[in-house]
Parts: sequence; structure tokens; C-alpha cells
Amino acid sequence: MSTGRFFHHNFIVSLLLCMIALLTLNACSKDDGKHTASEGGSGKKRTTLDSCPMPDASGSRVWTSTDQTVQVDASHTEDGYVLVSYTGSADKVQVQVTNPDGSRNPYPLELGSYKGIPLTGGNGDYLLQVLIHVSGKKYAIGLSESFTVQLKDEFTPYLYPNQYCDYSPDSDCVLKGREISRNSTDDLNYIGNVYQFVIQNISYDEDFAKNIPVNYLPNPDTTMSVKKGICLDYASLTTAMLRSQGIPTKLEVGYSDDVYHAWVSVWTEETGWIDNAIEFTGDWTRVDPTLGANNKSSSVKKYIGDGSHYTLDYNY
Repeated sequence: MSTGRFFHHNFIVSLLLCMIALLTLNACSKDDGKHTASEGGSGKKRTTLDSCPMPDASGSRVWTSTDQTVQVDASHTEDGYVLVSYTGSADKVQVQVTNPDGSRNPYPLELGSYKGIPLTGGNGDYLLQVLIHVSGKKYAIGLSESFTVQLKDEFTPYLYPNQYCDYSPDSDCVLKGREISRNSTDDLNYIGNVYQFVIQNISYDEDFAKNIPVNYLPNPDTTMSVKKGICLDYASLTTAMLRSQGIPTKLEVGYSDDVYHAWVSVWTEETGWIDNAIEFTGDWTRVDPTLGANNKSSSVKKYIGDGSHYTLDYNY
């Protein structure tokens, strides 16, 4: 997928707008085993994860291409991912996932060791194809496998790193997320604190936005290090920090009007999924900063919009 149109600085990650509303919510989240958070309130702290969920290539179900250059570990599809590696001589590799509803998600694959590929289409029958670059626009199918997925729950695909939010237990973004969590009272407060960290420390990279490489993949730690990025970098860093602390988070790519864009949807027990992209035109007054407690996502939308300007293409 070409990301050459991720360029407009007036369209920052949609989650950033949601955070303004969430910062003022006084409701607390409870731990249900899917994300750990203590009840909010005076003197109470969020339960911080000292280790984050990571994909596991356990080897119980592995597919290998005839030339041995492509390997797929599908041991944990119930957790919403497969792991793919390519060790051949081709310069580019694409992974294409066909979801149960027939939609397709493309993933540029970093060459070498296993990389996570999410299964975000829900339960059902999938087709995974690993496409090897031959020349020009020509690709050959290096491996093709059909398989059925039965997820543990709807959140599992959104709790692990993958190609678009790649991190490890000792990544800087994970360590920073842990530090921020220890100073947060609950999930909503943590999300708001992550928002504050991102907008205060990352600036929009207008020069890079003019010359984005085809099939660009963000790196959250790089974004933290250089302190700048495009909307996909904002979304990737935010997603990594939230997922590593057990908060289900979708990194979504599509259009805001005619501008290619990335945004984030997030889940908490209090709100459910806060989804649909929210338009940002540079005028913060569109969001009411005094929203009351216990607002569900449906009531939040009446203050911040319904995402009607946004069209979702891919969900990572």
C-alpha cells in the first residue's frame, strides 16, 4: 500500500481529539482480565502491566514455501495474528490477507525474522498470500494458505504488536508507557496522559510528508527518538503505548475527505469502542472540554462529531 498521501498536518490522529473528551471523564474502569486497570479515584493508581502481550512463534502450526524462503507460524490464530518471515533474495515482499467478508488487507513485510500480521476480520475463513517481488510491478505467489479463525474474543487482534505498530518488551515506547501508567489513576486517565505525551513531544514532519516512501512502515521508537512524524507515526506510537498496557486499540487507515490519513480507535470498559474518525481542522473548540462523567461513546459523538468525513480502508 502506498502511503504517499499521508501529508496534511491539520489531520492529526483522531484519538487525539477523543482524548480531550476522555480527560474530563471521571468514570473508572474495572479489570475484566482483558485489560488490567484499578478503579479510579483519589489516591488510587492504575494497575500497570510490567510485561506486555507479545506474539509467540511456538511452532505448533507452520507453513513453509517449497523453496524454504517463506515461513508462516499460525500457531495462535485464536489470538488474532500470524507470524511471517522471508529469508530469500527478493528486494520486496507483500503479505495479503483476505478476510472472511472478502475484504483484503495488504502488509509490506520487513525481510528477515518473523513479523506479526494481524487478523482483524473477525471469526471465519481467511486466505493468506505471501507475494514475492519479481520485477517492476510483478509479484509471484511464494505461499498461499487458507485457514479458519475462531478468536478468543474481539479484543485479541488489538493487543499485540504488528508491522504497523512494531515494538518489543524493552522498546522505549513500552517503557515510557509503563512510566506514564504508574502516574495514572485508571484507563481513561492513562489514555489522556498518553495523548498529552504524544502531542507535547512529537511535531509534524512536513518535509518527510512531501517525500514518503512507498510502503512506508512506521516505527514508534524512531518517532520518539526524532520527535517528529506524519499521521501514521502519531497513530503507531499511540497504538503501541496503549496496547503495551493492555488497552485494545485499532490503528485505522483511510480517507478524511480526499486526504489519506491514519487514526486510532480505543476501547475501555466505561466507553466501549470509541470509534469513527473525528475531524480536526485546527479549531479545538469543536470539542467541548467540560463533558460530564459517564458519557458513553454515543453521547460523546454528539459533541465531537460522527466521523462522517472519514472512510475506513484498512484496520491494523
